[in-house]
Amino acid sequence: MARTLAKSLCLALCGAALQLTSACGDGTQPRSSARSDASQGIVFNRGNGAEPKSLDPALIDGIWESQIDGDLIVGLTTEDAAAKPIPGAAESWEPSPDGLTWTFHLREHVWSDGVPVTADDFVYAWRRILDPKTAASYAYYLYPVKNARDVNTGKQPLTALGVAAPDAKTLVVTLEHAVPFMAEFVTHHTMYPVPRHLVEAKGADWTKAGTFVSNGPYLLKEWLPNDHLTLTKNPKFYDAANVKIDTVNYYPTPDGDSALKRFRAGELDTQDPIPPLQIDFLRSNMPETLKIVPELTIFYASLNVTHKPLDDVRIREAMNLALDRETLTDKIIKLSEAPAYSMVPPGTANSPGGAAMRFKDMPFAERLSRAQMLMAAAGYSAAKPLHLRFATTTNAVTRQTIAPTQEMLRKIFIDLEVVQTDTQINYQKLQEGDFDVGSAGWIADYNDASNFLDVLRTGGGNNYGRYSNPKFEALLDKAAAERDLVKRGEILRDAEQMMLDDYPLILIRFATTHAMVQPFIKGWVPNNKELNRSRWLTVEK
Repeated sequence: MARTLAKSLCLALCGAALQLTSACGDGTQPRSSARSDASQGIVFNRGNGAEPKSLDPALIDGIWESQIDGDLIVGLTTEDAAAKPIPGAAESWEPSPDGLTWTFHLREHVWSDGVPVTADDFVYAWRRILDPKTAASYAYYLYPVKNARDVNTGKQPLTALGVAAPDAKTLVVTLEHAVPFMAEFVTHHTMYPVPRHLVEAKGADWTKAGTFVSNGPYLLKEWLPNDHLTLTKNPKFYDAANVKIDTVNYYPTPDGDSALKRFRAGELDTQDPIPPLQIDFLRSNMPETLKIVPELTIFYASLNVTHKPLDDVRIREAMNLALDRETLTDKIIKLSEAPAYSMVPPGTANSPGGAAMRFKDMPFAERLSRAQMLMAAAGYSAAKPLHLRFATTTNAVTRQTIAPTQEMLRKIFIDLEVVQTDTQINYQKLQEGDFDVGSAGWIADYNDASNFLDVLRTGGGNNYGRYSNPKFEALLDKAAAERDLVKRGEILRDAEQMMLDDYPLILIRFATTHAMVQPFIKGWVPNNKELNRSRWLTVEK
C-alpha cells in the first residue's frame, strides 16, 4: 500500500509502542491519510474487518462484504447517511390495497458500461439467487416473495417467482404475505440487480476488477486479495455530482490492535472493529474518534444439534446457565454492550419484548449449581468431561474472552477445544457444519424481530447449528400472515420464547457499533445497522 515517507518512518520508529502511546509519542493526532492527489483525487482509506469472499450479491453474507457491495450497487431502495431507506434504482413505488403487490418505477440510469439498468436485471438477479444451483446461503431472505421458497427448493421453476417486468422501467413484486417494512426490506444486497448481459457473458468472472460494472456511486478498480480493494468514483452514477470522495480503499483488518496502529499512524481513516483491550486508552486519549452506539446485533455461539450429545437439551441449557455474561461484557470486553438473554435486541421495531431465557433473574451461584446437576444427569463429571470443538475467529474479542469462557465451561465438566481461523474461514466452517460450538453474530438486515428469528428456520443458510422446530416455524408463518403489528409482535414474542426454551444457541451479548473515525471525516452518522456508505462522506481538508 502506498504511503508517505513520513508515515513509514513513524511506523518504523514507534512499533509496538503505538498500543499505549501516540503514533509518534507526542500526544498529537497524525495528519489525514484521506488526501487529495493528482491521480486519485480525494482518497478515503477504510479498515473493514475481514477479507471479502466475493462481490457477487448472491454469494456474500458478511457486513464487511455488504459495506463494499453497497458502494458499488444500488437496489430498488438504498440507505441514506443514517442507514434509513431512500429511493435508489427505483424513484417511486406503491403497494396494492391488500399490501401483497408492490409496483416499483425505475429511474433512468445505466450500468457503468453504459447499458441501461432495466427491471429485467432485478428479475434475473432474484431468480438467480433462488436457483438451487447457485446455493446461496442468503436465498431464504427472499422467501416473502410469492413462491420463492418453492423455487429455492426446486419444487417450482424459476419463472414461478412472484416478480415480473411488464416493461423496462416497471417491476411488479407479488408477496406471500404483507411486508410492512418493504422500503427497508429491498435495500438488502440479496435484492440488488445484477447486469444480466455481463453475468451471462462472463460467468463467475463478472466480479473481477476490470470486468465488474456498477450502477452505484463507485467502480471496482483493483482487488488484491488480503491486501486491499480499491473503488473509484462512477461518473455514470445518477447522483455522481453529490459524491465527494474520488477513491475508496478497503483494507481487511481482522486484527484490531494492528489496525489501531495503522489508524493512529494515519494509514486508515476509519476502522471497525475497535480493539477491545485498548478501549480504556481510546476513551481517555482519543474519545473524538469513537463511534459507539447501540446496534441491532446479537453475538452468540451456535450449537450444532446434529452432533451428539448436543442434541440433548440438558447440555445446551447447562452451557447457557454456566456462561457469566455480565463478567464478559462488563469486566472483560467493556464496550458498553449488554448481556443477552433473548435473540431479539431491545428496541427492535415491531417487537413488544418479554421473551427471555427462563434463568435470567436467577443468581449465578444457583445457575451454576443447576448446570452441574444437568451435566451430571447427562452422564458427565470432572472425571468424565465432555469434549467439544469450538470454532471461532482470531479477532481481539475472541483472544480476550476465550480463556474465561473455557474456564466457565470447565466448571460444568466441559473441555472446550478451540479451533481459531480468520473470519471468512470460520463462517465457512459454520455453514458446512464443521463444528460443535461456533461463534457467530447477526446484524439486522432490516429493523424487525422476524429478521433475527428467521435465521433459525429449517434449512436456512445461516442456521449454522441445523436447529429445526416445526412449531416454532408455524408461529413465524402465522406472524408473517398477521397484518396487525401489535398482534404480529406478540406472535413473534411467543415464537422467540419457544426457541429460547430449546437452547439452540448460547446467547452472549447485544452489540454496540465499534468504529473509530478520524475527525476530518465528515458525514459519518453512527446507526444501529452499522452501515455508512462512502457516497455520503466528505473529507475536511
